[in-house]
Amino acid sequence: MARAALFDVDGTLVDTNHLHVTTWWEAFRQAGHRVSTHAIHRAIGLGSDDLIAHLLGDGRDRDQDARISAGHKALYGTYAERLAPLDGARDLLHTLANRGWRIVLATSAGGRELAALRRAIDADDVIAGTASADDVAEGKPAPDPVLRALELAGAPAGEAVFVGDTVWDMEAAAKAGVRAVALLSGGIARADLEAAGAAAVYRDPADLLSHLDSSLLAQLERT
Repeated sequence: MARAALFDVDGTLVDTNHLHVTTWWEAFRQAGHRVSTHAIHRAIGLGSDDLIAHLLGDGRDRDQDARISAGHKALYGTYAERLAPLDGARDLLHTLANRGWRIVLATSAGGRELAALRRAIDADDVIAGTASADDVAEGKPAPDPVLRALELAGAPAGEAVFVGDTVWDMEAAAKAGVRAVALLSGGIARADLEAAGAAAVYRDPADLLSHLDSSLLAQLERT
């Protein structure tokens, strides 16, 4: 039976969350909206449409949504060739693959943005598949990306662990019946991640790698 390690990307494997905060803030400003960086940070991990709805509410002028999303995409795209992996990200994926795990990404990113993230991770040789925003009807916190990742891995929920950095990741994993591990590298508080369902919390990919033999993943290997 396949065993799957499912990973979010932004803030989990690549150091992008604060770039997203800055570029969303500017996209909202250009459209005439004042949205706090704190509120934007808490919304990172949602797909673009859901993030705009979450921050501006149902009473917003929806005709602006496409403009705001395009503004963010253009601003964030200026960083595409400079994205940096988080410490230990590539080594963690390779170590898990060598231990027999199928590695699948589950992310709200798609298209060129996803391609840039994969270049930053530099681990395509061990990534079995990607459940992206292009592949599902609803993004996190809906379970669709995690369920799609399970399909790509060919693994049941009970033989999988999801690693993410936001409350949306934790909620999506819980709805899909997958145990979740959280990283603090996205800037979300430990208490919030645990309240959303994280079974364990680590500083970043390097910290998870250094504690891999005592982690939830190792426990699943022994069952």
